[in-house]
Amino acid sequence: MNHLLDKARRYAVGPPTFLTLRRWALAAVVVNVGITVTGAAVRVSGSGLGCPTWPRCTPESFVPVAHADISPLNMAIEFGNRLLTFLVLAVGVACLVAALRLPARRPDLVRLAWLQPIGVAFQGLWGGLVVRSALNPVTVSVHFLVSIGMIAAAYALYARSAEDGSGRWNEDSRQRVHRHVRTLVLALVAAVFVLLVVGVVVTGTGPHSGDEMASRFGFDIETVARIHADVAYVVVGLTFALAFALHITDAPGPARRAAWTLLGVEAAQGVVGYVQYFLGVPAALVNLHVLGATLVWVCALRVVFATGPRGPGDASEAVTGELDAVRV
Repeated sequence: MNHLLDKARRYAVGPPTFLTLRRWALAAVVVNVGITVTGAAVRVSGSGLGCPTWPRCTPESFVPVAHADISPLNMAIEFGNRLLTFLVLAVGVACLVAALRLPARRPDLVRLAWLQPIGVAFQGLWGGLVVRSALNPVTVSVHFLVSIGMIAAAYALYARSAEDGSGRWNEDSRQRVHRHVRTLVLALVAAVFVLLVVGVVVTGTGPHSGDEMASRFGFDIETVARIHADVAYVVVGLTFALAFALHITDAPGPARRAAWTLLGVEAAQGVVGYVQYFLGVPAALVNLHVLGATLVWVCALRVVFATGPRGPGDASEAVTGELDAVRV
């Protein structure tokens, strides 16, 4: 790994700035969302065992070859998703190199950047376990949730790289809200994460398990779908409450826009969810729903970093008193 980093430093283009890191971090968010969605495409297309072995695609070859028991299309879909891992790794290494080359020492950013290549390595090994367990729903679920964690780490790197070299947030990026509103933000993000977990259980219980021979969770699909919908209602309610609270406390514009954007994405995701349910969960809509889930997660993370307080070494207090002035 050290040799790889030294080589990347030599060939890095452009000055080592926070903007460079911020761009690479945004790229990391995009590629992690992308591989999460393509991973879902592998599952809904029944291509989960398109490459039935790991690390090889077949027992004899690292690349797809004609196989009597597997469709060439399924092999191509699964192998294509494996190849995307190298793109995610390349972007992750670029994030780390950019963090290491910053003009000011920022250990917090370096630690966040390290999570990208480490996460890719873990996902690669875990993907082998997914294949060797014949797509056990527990291993598949963890695979998705780790991707959600990597998206969160990449977005944190993106947001925190807006800081200046001293480790403090620039005044333009400093957004604070009342401490009670901040508590509401954290409750909302926790609820969104629970929604993702329940969504994974719904998928692991439903018909799209990645392969017709793969096992599934033994839950009743109607029950888990209802629970998923109930949690979604909680998330939407918390988001509306947050948007309203930010409005009446005259929170900064970026914070209010982030909350309303999240609410809009949630509404679109709800429409897709209900349509796919009443149409019998067609594969294309399931994949679109997974894309929507990642966008809801990204927008929730945006709310977190748009509402502060943030930044290492920033000891100033969050704004207090706005809600105290409101009497309902």
